[in-house]
Amino acid sequence: MPSSKEYLRLYRLKNKEKQKEYMRLWRIKNKESIKQYRNSKHNKKCKTISQWRYRGILCFDFDLLYDIFLSTTNCENCNCILDTNTKTKKCLDHDHRITDKFNVREILCKSCNSKRQ
Repeated sequence: MPSSKEYLRLYRLKNKEKQKEYMRLWRIKNKESIKQYRNSKHNKKCKTISQWRYRGILCFDFDLLYDIFLSTTNCENCNCILDTNTKTKKCLDHDHRITDKFNVREILCKSCNSKRQ
């Protein structure tokens, strides 16, 4: 008798079209809740932290780092006001050499960050 993981894998392979249709109907039924979740602060936080980890940022407490990132309003290098604009967009500057457990240096605007690398 196959294990439960193997059983689920075989079931999904056997009923692929049925699963697709079920998920399609579920997405239609829950369209509004999906939209609310995508726009939620929790989702944005999870996405941001996930992108930082993917890019190799090391940190002891990502929640604290995210809170500091959100509360920072000025570039720590040129002191310009950080905005969603392309040149003054907020960037998390980090050291690309993995030497210790914390490689984040500063929160900078995009232009200062690109000059530093």
